[in-house]
Amino acid sequence: ADTVLVPAWAGKDSEASPAVLEAVRAAHARGARMVAICTGAFLLAEAGLLEGRRATTHWRYADELAARYPGVEVDCDALYVDLGDIATSAGTAAGIDLCLHLVRRDHGAGLAGRIARHMVMPPHREGGQRQYAVGAAGEPSESLGAVLEWAAERLHEPLAVEDLAAQGRVSVRTLARRFDEQLGVSPGKWLLSQRISAAQALLEGTDLPIEAIATRVGLSSALNLRRRFRDRLGTTPAAYRRAFGRTASGAAAGG
Repeated sequence: ADTVLVPAWAGKDSEASPAVLEAVRAAHARGARMVAICTGAFLLAEAGLLEGRRATTHWRYADELAARYPGVEVDCDALYVDLGDIATSAGTAAGIDLCLHLVRRDHGAGLAGRIARHMVMPPHREGGQRQYAVGAAGEPSESLGAVLEWAAERLHEPLAVEDLAAQGRVSVRTLARRFDEQLGVSPGKWLLSQRISAAQALLEGTDLPIEAIATRVGLSSALNLRRRFRDRLGTTPAAYRRAFGRTASGAAAGG
């Protein structure tokens, strides 16, 4: 075969058999294009095909892939990575993105577009997989939890880390230590994360203009919101709304 597809690898937590590893290496050596979907990247890494090269996998397993195979340059945000002879994708839907990309590369945008329309999906999704990932926050203490609740109710205000420290009646340094110990993140990063999450909810559930959303979540302007969105999620507020907003949901239901 000119292209060998490795699906999500159920055996990622155990060693692959020598026969499977040899078959993978032999296919690559004779010039076959190796394509791994989701955790299929673990098999390619175990076979040594990703050593010193860039690859991706599902965001939930990206850290594990990087830890087990430190020679692999793991891109935890990319929907897919195409190196020519080897291609890897994030989760299942990103596997479809990668396959459409390969069709586009091999046979042109016209055919890829027709396939995408038949599947009722965009020919190309904007942004990376960070916009789909779920954060793994720790469990705050009762005292810190009260500060978090207080801040979450005031995201529209120009809150600073000093305001959170004053509300908790501790120094900025003590607050930072508690955030690090209990949540694994700094107060400033937590506050920005809450603002972005609030903006995501408004983009998904309302038709408010981007400027109004920026004001409501304390990011002052549409320009600042776009910059923060791009840095955090790898996409824009407008693109996020097209993908996850009420109009997108209605179109999907109607289709």
